Amino acid sequence: MALFTLQFPLTSQFFNPLVAWFSFLLIVSASSCSNNPRKFLNSSSSYTSDSDWSPADATWYGSTNGDGSEGGACGYGSTVGQPPFSSMISAGGSPIYNSGKGCGDCYEVKCTSNKACSGNPVTVVITDECPGCGSAQRFHFDLSGTAFGAMAVSGQADQLRNAGKLEIQYRSIKCNFPSGTTIAFKVDSGSNPYYFAVVIEYENGHGLANVELKEAQDSASWRPMQQSWGAVWKLNSGSPLQPPFSLRLTAPESLDYQKTMEASNVIPAGWTPGQTYGSLVNFN
Repeated sequence: MALFTLQFPLTSQFFNPLVAWFSFLLIVSASSCSNNPRKFLNSSSSYTSDSDWSPADATWYGSTNGDGSEGGACGYGSTVGQPPFSSMISAGGSPIYNSGKGCGDCYEVKCTSNKACSGNPVTVVITDECPGCGSAQRFHFDLSGTAFGAMAVSGQADQLRNAGKLEIQYRSIKCNFPSGTTIAFKVDSGSNPYYFAVVIEYENGHGLANVELKEAQDSASWRPMQQSWGAVWKLNSGSPLQPPFSLRLTAPESLDYQKTMEASNVIPAGWTPGQTYGSLVNFN
């Protein structure tokens, strides 16, 4: 199976003397409404009340316009700097990271405590841990330089980053990746025929409660996987595992629903450690 990639179609316009003026007007109009090219993660529409917001502290780490720390405590590696994460990420204190169960969770954050703050919310994904940051009573987000600057008024990102630490507001939201984004599975480099581990990326919603694996020779039996660390799930087997593998993901039970998603035969025969395999599915 081919590597999972996000493809962004290109468009072109053709001009002739009869329509040049009208084309110019259309281009100006389109440009004035264009989105920030770094904003690939959509905000959820499930949370609209101001009462959803809670106070927290925010710092930033890594390079000024970077993605924090590649690798990190979730296992995403260099993908944090690529779409759909696009460096809009954060390390979380212990209550947010939650022993790795918080990896992949999405939050909206905004600030009004500095004159460079725009007050507009931006969406970030938890991709790392900030040891010793915050508490259960006071959350702490250690944002990438890119995400921290995104809270600023246009043109004042550096001024905001110079503040170092800010009081912000945050709220938990469902991850809502751009239309067409499907769940990807990166096979851990230590995997072998008796031990299979995988990093799960880009799932919509509020993270994962359970992951199960089904082997090729067994059309009915699902074997539970264990969270190894961060976003890595593993299965130790006393006998060689028989690919292709199907993976079944269960979202956390929340209020009145529990969703299950199956990626059939997503890990092919002849799979390779370190390779990423794209699925055709995601949570709605």
